[in-house]
Order: sequence, then structure tokens, then C-alpha cells
Amino acid sequence: MNRPNGQRPLVDTFAVAATVLAAALLIGCDGVSLEPSDESTAQPSAGARTGSGTGISPLANPEGTARGLGPIGSDADRTAARELIAKVSTKGRGPRTGYDRDEFGSSWTDSADGVPLARNGCDTRNDLLARDGSQLRYRQGSDCVVVAMTLRDPYTGALIDWRKQRASQVQIDHVVPLSYGWQLGAARWSAEKRRQFANDPLNLLPVDGAANSRKRDSGPASWLPPNKPIRCAYAARFAQVAVAYELAVTSADKEVMLAQCGG
Repeated sequence: MNRPNGQRPLVDTFAVAATVLAAALLIGCDGVSLEPSDESTAQPSAGARTGSGTGISPLANPEGTARGLGPIGSDADRTAARELIAKVSTKGRGPRTGYDRDEFGSSWTDSADGVPLARNGCDTRNDLLARDGSQLRYRQGSDCVVVAMTLRDPYTGALIDWRKQRASQVQIDHVVPLSYGWQLGAARWSAEKRRQFANDPLNLLPVDGAANSRKRDSGPASWLPPNKPIRCAYAARFAQVAVAYELAVTSADKEVMLAQCGG
């Protein structure tokens, strides 16, 4: 069929459009290519979750299995948070003598029985990335290893476009740090209980790596999230972990925790 000069055949037009679309799909919103690397192949998961990444209030997430950490806003909820924090016992912080990360088991083991997500075939780190991330992408051939995602960091409020090639940009924080726990009573726990504490999603949050590095093993009296609207929720989550593991906090930490929720 004859066409006017300069008009593309329809087949050619569709081919060009398909090429442009395919190229666009390989580029993230920040312009970072998602093409396969030598380390991993970023492929969309069939069950990839999308959304804003906003976390859930700790009061509505007592097991820590729902997404992240959301703010506590209402007066009634802030009162409930203070009542929770009030249940936490206090004591002095002991020495770090004998502390070693290995005392809490292998990092991110999937075999810490007695906590949610244990023995599901994925290590704890990937479980947490999948729990809190949006726009998840997995290594080719895996429904476990997350290689790309978007994370709304609760500690800074920033939206992080993360790739596995920049792994340290997102770190998994122990809300109640392991060393802190050791000094407040975990040194006398069984090895099994320490493994649970280190791998319990209630005590774990994927967060901005730089913020987590600044926190180190601090309690709330020494460090709070820079994102002020999340501070009451952070104090409540700290209390949830302490209550669940019958772990004391220092008097200074408890006072600061109560203050974040209006106490």
C-alpha cells in the first residue's frame, strides 16, 4: 500500500515505541540503570509491592510484622504509648565486659526459632527489606534476595532509592541495640533468647545507614531519630521490645522516652 512521503509504516512506529518503552523501564526514577550487573540481576518480582512506604504505628503492630514504623498522632494513642513505656523497669547500665556480636548468634540467621518469619527460607535482612520496602526487585531466580527497592526511612523521613550495589546505604537497625541489651541484662540470657532478640522483627528496622551509624549502641537519652514526628513511635517501639524481653532501660532513657509522648 502506498503512503504519503515521510509517514512511517505502522509496524515501524510500534517498534520504535516499544523500544522507547523498554528503555524507560530499565531506568529508575533517579536515573540509575536496573540492568543486570555481575553481582545480581534485578528483575521485578511477580508479587512486587507498591505504595508510599509509610510505616505502621507500633501500637497497631505489636508483633513487628507489619511495615516499618509510623508516627503516633492522636492524644489517645500518645496516652497509650506513655502507659506502655511506664511498664518498663529501670536499672543502671552495666559494663560491656564479655560483649561480642557473636554472642547473639550468626548475623541474620533464619533459624532463630520463636520469632516471626523464622525458617521461611530467607535470612532476616532480606525479610526486613521485603517487609518495609516498596517497588521490590529480586535477584533473578530468587523470591528472597532483594536487590532494589524504595524505602521511606523512618529515622530521617527521607525516601531512599536503594540498590544492592550500595548495600550500606540501608542498614538494619536493632531498635534496642545488642550491646545495650547486653549491658541491661542480656549477658545472663540463654543463647537461644539472644538469637531471638537479634532476629526478632519487633526489634528491627531498615533505616538510613548514616543515621544508624550515628546511633551506634545509644539509648534514647543519647540518641533519637532526627525525624521528630517519629520520636514517640520510636520510644514506644523501644518499650515494646523491652517489655517483650523483660529488659530494663536506664532511668534517663525512660524519662526521655516518656517525654517524647508528652509525659
